Amino acid sequence: MHDKRIALVTGANQGVGLQVAMELVANTVLVGSRNFERGEAAAREIGPGAIALQIDVTDQASITLAAESIRQEFGHLDLLVNNAGISNTTKGSLSLVEYAEVSKASNASLDEVRAVWETNVFGVLAVYQAMLPLMRQSSDARIVNVSSGVGSLTTNADPVFPYHAMFGPIYPASKAALNAMTLAMMIELESTDIKINLVSPAFTSTNLNGYAGTESVEDGSREVVRVALLGPDGPTGTFTRWENETIPW
Repeated sequence: MHDKRIALVTGANQGVGLQVAMELVANTVLVGSRNFERGEAAAREIGPGAIALQIDVTDQASITLAAESIRQEFGHLDLLVNNAGISNTTKGSLSLVEYAEVSKASNASLDEVRAVWETNVFGVLAVYQAMLPLMRQSSDARIVNVSSGVGSLTTNADPVFPYHAMFGPIYPASKAALNAMTLAMMIELESTDIKINLVSPAFTSTNLNGYAGTESVEDGSREVVRVALLGPDGPTGTFTRWENETIPW
């Protein structure tokens, strides 16, 4: 097992993260989950090669312990897929359009903004900081940050963009901030052999959007998997959707 590539996927107990972990199982896949029991269930579903790892991206102690567990067991990390994310904490039964109306810049709950950003922005940065020393020990390291096309400032600034009116300070802005964090990581890693890419899945039917997405989990995860499986000669510093379509920042 230890001669395989070691991959960590956060938020891998459901949705896109689970699908990505399933498709990476030829490697040793660490199924990152905030709830360890759910992670264990997902690892059993994936099968041999999958190992549950408790990691709450909003809890520094949890992140530190996860990194130390990887260091002790494997000594390095080859692939990090920062997939864990949330879209809201208060949407409830509201439709996406209704929720957009109550989450504009003028009326969005600052508590909800902070909660979503804590996972989608600060959580990714915290995991990056904890796992980077392990990735420096790899001969072929790659980081894939799972973002969204709704985080593209260039696209959303265009009034004809279909989701232009839905851009708000909670989920869309959190993905724009994640893109900015990723750019900072890209610049930091320019002089290293560590590759980093930003990927937008399709509008996938998952718990993240109340299963309002239009694509299957399998189809929605394709670009994340494609980029995660790029070899050492593959590109770095890209922001793409399926299939290798560049998204403007």
